[in-house]
Amino acid sequence: MNIYDVTAPKKGERFDTLLEKHNVRIVRIISSDKVEPTPYNQQEDEWVVLLEGEATLEINGKEVVLRKGDHLLIPAGTPHRVTATAKNTLWLAVHIN
Repeated sequence: MNIYDVTAPKKGERFDTLLEKHNVRIVRIISSDKVEPTPYNQQEDEWVVLLEGEATLEINGKEVVLRKGDHLLIPAGTPHRVTATAKNTLWLAVHIN
């Protein structure tokens, strides 16, 4: 499998679990340029890195812009949502319980 071998949906995001073992889950996310700003407040820490594209998130009411190569840790219990993405934005998310 190649991490870059994926097609973005016409609308929203696609989530593919690549690995799940013990307390870690690794997810590939591919975003269209038409995302729904779905609110998240997860029970696990989430570390994300942008492999391609650009994304704007709202974390605890503050806007954060990520570009290719940027990464961040979203601690468990932190309200967040993706408000905008460029077409074909590719993420890697690591969820840690």
